Amino acid sequence: MKLQYIGILIISMLLAACGGSVTATDPLANAPKVIIDSDFNTMGDDGQLFAMTTQLMGQGKVNLLGLTVVTGNDWLLQEESDALKAVERMGVQNVVGVYGGADYPLQYDVASIRAQQAANPQGYFGAWSRPEPTQQSQLVAPPDGFAVSTKLQAQSAADFMIQTIKRYPNQVTILEVGPPTNLATAIMKAPEIVPLIKQIVYMGGAMAVPGNANAVGELNWWFDPLAVRTILQTTIPQAVIPLDVTDTVPLTQSIFDQIVGNPNKQTAVTKAYGIVNAGAFGDNTNLYDTLTIAYFMDPTYATQTKSAYLDIDTTSGEDQGHVMVYPDQPAPGASPQKITYVTQFDNNRFFNLYVDLLTRPVPITLP
Repeated sequence: MKLQYIGILIISMLLAACGGSVTATDPLANAPKVIIDSDFNTMGDDGQLFAMTTQLMGQGKVNLLGLTVVTGNDWLLQEESDALKAVERMGVQNVVGVYGGADYPLQYDVASIRAQQAANPQGYFGAWSRPEPTQQSQLVAPPDGFAVSTKLQAQSAADFMIQTIKRYPNQVTILEVGPPTNLATAIMKAPEIVPLIKQIVYMGGAMAVPGNANAVGELNWWFDPLAVRTILQTTIPQAVIPLDVTDTVPLTQSIFDQIVGNPNKQTAVTKAYGIVNAGAFGDNTNLYDTLTIAYFMDPTYATQTKSAYLDIDTTSGEDQGHVMVYPDQPAPGASPQKITYVTQFDNNRFFNLYVDLLTRPVPITLP
């Protein structure tokens, strides 16, 4: 026993001499763990969410384990390129990998999509509104150029999710801010991860307001309603930031000016933000994905919520993406549990967080 104690003491002394310790840990080990699953863009809502989350990572408040990408706002190849630049821009390319995911929804009917576009000329249909790029030369560079050296991870988005959720059982939250094709694929491939996911926080759906794609569907959930339904039918704890609340959180010129107009806080983020969002407030642009990180960090940002059993119409046509809300009794096919969705946000408090995180120094310094 005495010799064993001496051995431990010697090891401790050697570690101390090397600047380490017996219990040395990652400074982010105890921070809440998240994966962002995104239909990524440079500095639209997805890009803003990534910048905000990595700034919180720099404060030791969140541990972003990876960024997974799925076709939605744009086609996968373009989004991957934007995401690779984003990790370089924020200085986290060595700690946050970018994982390519699904290029197409689980189920889709191109003829129906074209008919819906024709019937809803003001609708937002994301990637379906432009030709799909097939090579690098067809991609559009972010305002500050393409990534210089960062490469896509070899592992697929779904496989990364499976591996990470198993590595950290009951610890990982998915910020689901694109069509949830990647997550649905992971669940179908490895259903054993369902009880291991801590929670999902979505931006998606329209509960009691018109859609922004067709008349009833919000883009993220309209894009792959079968994936949405696959996940809703699980027992994973889920919360939704739907259009019902994002419709009430507008980007104003005042907020825009606070981000891009402060001469003492000019960064690669504020410059890209100014270029990408120039005039957005004049087009009645609302804030979407960024609300998820605020809600994740502190659910009291939501000043009003409701809960109901949810289902979604997966049929092709004008009802595609329509969310069915059952406040009291679940209908066949609906979620087996009530799901919370947000209907009102503390806008002033949120905007303070939003402006602060988007104007902090870049690249970030990790703890």
